[in-house]
Amino acid sequence: MKKTAEFYRKNRESRRKRLEYQKEYNKRPDQVKKRVELNRINRKNHKAGKSKVNDGKDVSHKSGGGTTLEKASRNRARNRGKK
Repeated sequence: MKKTAEFYRKNRESRRKRLEYQKEYNKRPDQVKKRVELNRINRKNHKAGKSKVNDGKDVSHKSGGGTTLEKASRNRARNRGKK
């Protein structure tokens, strides 16, 4: 288990504060727009037969500006731990 996960598991007040912040952050118009767009692309790929519901894939942004389907674990792990 990662240090951050351990910290928030042990510190209930810190976890509550973090979840409150995340709730507000995810409501922001730019974040809602981003989420809606990625969900739209994911649905489109599903209808085209390129992905299945709960197949473990995310829509990932490519460096050129496009999107592609990628394993969720790989997509969400990118750019973590960099300073």
